[in-house]
Amino acid sequence: MHRRQSAPLESLPPAFRAQDGGANPRVDVRRTARLSALAAERKFRENTMQLKKLQPEGLNVRTVDGHTLYSHVVVATGGRHIFISGQLARDASGNVVGRRDMRAQIEQVGKNLKACLEAAGAGLGDLVKTTTYVTDIDEFFRHADIRMQYFGPALPTSTTVEVRRLSHPDFLIEVEAIAIAE
Repeated sequence: MHRRQSAPLESLPPAFRAQDGGANPRVDVRRTARLSALAAERKFRENTMQLKKLQPEGLNVRTVDGHTLYSHVVVATGGRHIFISGQLARDASGNVVGRRDMRAQIEQVGKNLKACLEAAGAGLGDLVKTTTYVTDIDEFFRHADIRMQYFGPALPTSTTVEVRRLSHPDFLIEVEAIAIAE
């Protein structure tokens, strides 16, 4: 014969307490253990980061010089969400890097994004979304190889927009990003 064990009601979180309005000062330990296990499993799922990159059928996959430029869809579950403000081609002293040189500016922006991610305990592979603003989209796409050095491993979703001007006339590119890391 199985003997039922119980724990004091006041020692348990509200979700584990008896549903009889408190008339029963004891609860079933097995029920408590089962609810604890379910809560732990839910917490594990919430904290386990998973990224799934999709290129849905029927949508063109954009490539430049043999490089796939972005994922159409990134499905992210769990993990920490990291939001990075628009990064410009500035060095650590605040100087503009690569005046009138798109390639040099893409490189500096990539370095800046990498530094931001590392400060948050993440890396380039954790990127899931970028929004890029450029003053000359044709010139930007001539340098897909340098962009791929920074964004290729993650293959994040991406939007690129040509704008008339950025915050200073010497800037040619600005990139904001979202990453999800464990």
